[in-house]
Amino acid sequence: MKLSRNDECWCGSHKKYKKCHLAFDEKLNILKNKGYKIPSRKMIKNQEQIEGIKKAAVVNNGLLDYIEQHIQAGMSTEEIDQMTNEYLEKHHAKSADLNYEGFPKSICTSVNDEVCHGIPSKDVILKDGDIINVDATTNLNNYFADASRMFMIGHVSDEAKRLVDVTKECLYEGMKTIKPWKSCIGDIGKAIEKYANAKGYTVVREFCGHGVGLAMHEDPYIIHYDNNDPSYVLVPGMVITIEPMINQGTRYLHLGENGWTAYTDDGKLSAQWEHTFLITEDGVEIISK
Repeated sequence: MKLSRNDECWCGSHKKYKKCHLAFDEKLNILKNKGYKIPSRKMIKNQEQIEGIKKAAVVNNGLLDYIEQHIQAGMSTEEIDQMTNEYLEKHHAKSADLNYEGFPKSICTSVNDEVCHGIPSKDVILKDGDIINVDATTNLNNYFADASRMFMIGHVSDEAKRLVDVTKECLYEGMKTIKPWKSCIGDIGKAIEKYANAKGYTVVREFCGHGVGLAMHEDPYIIHYDNNDPSYVLVPGMVITIEPMINQGTRYLHLGENGWTAYTDDGKLSAQWEHTFLITEDGVEIISK
């Protein structure tokens, strides 16, 4: 819908269009005329929404900090889920994972060769040398923040530590490509895959990053490998996750019997780091990590 200068802006800010997103839309139209794929209005957050997402991120970051302080060998992954419920209740927030498309727990705990979506269980006991990804998504007042961290339990092998470190480096290689109004989503995956391959690792292709903020998963999808599609240009107001899953061996995976947890096909280790990012006029801001 075409708006006049004095109409209320489409973003929901309740400001006049000329004082809000008019200049923004003019810049988008220039890019569109140059052949760029431009994001939809649904992908752009207004200031009120951004503040809500940031508040959710404070809780999400605090939750992962809390888990980091307590995670140890001998603990079951079910105990991590219990800690999650207790922490979120104390901070008047909810888990976005719980019951999402039937997921039975409040957090994902993926150990060693589990690529993602590991389901917490009293039968999975962390032991010395394990690596585990803990993936948390917090809903606070219907605003969402998403992040995951790797934890190394006790004395891990040099090979496992290197994988964990390189995976985090892959995330930041993707982040470094973000240049508002100039770079595209495809640049993120291209940088991640190039870096991972140079280090001798492979990138999982079946799962990706995504928009986030007003729901757990929103458009656009953030591919972590080079698929020869530049996709959307990155512009201020977009809130996205980058969350590469990097494998020690083959990139191929399979789903376990529970229908959720993905495993590496060769049984070798997998690691993942995830941040929520806000695209700004000046660059990129890490909201949740």
